[in-house]
Amino acid sequence: MSDGPRAVAEAYWAAESARDVDAVMAHYHPDAEFREPGGRLRTGHAEIREFYAASCAAFPGLWVKIIGELVIGDLGALEWIAELTDHDGKRYPASGVNVVEVKNGKFTSVHSYFDTRGLP
Repeated sequence: MSDGPRAVAEAYWAAESARDVDAVMAHYHPDAEFREPGGRLRTGHAEIREFYAASCAAFPGLWVKIIGELVIGDLGALEWIAELTDHDGKRYPASGVNVVEVKNGKFTSVHSYFDTRGLP
């Protein structure tokens, strides 16, 4: 299996869809950076974990599919569609792009771009 941007992103989104924060974090280097929608930059496992823990608490369901990509070496721009499901079963469609950099099969950087205005 490749350790390029698409392969790492597919494995990461499988872990995130399972709502397994430990497995999600296994896809990040310890000193990685994550720029969340809205622009906040989180650096390192502790800060990045906070984002995913909050997402999993608010939305126990997630489905993601990559629909487009541009990959050059260890850099990738991955276009995706997704659906978040809350505790009441209400579904929230989303779409966006993650710009990623990988090294040795893990993210060193993830910048996630999508419109969060439709989320509670």
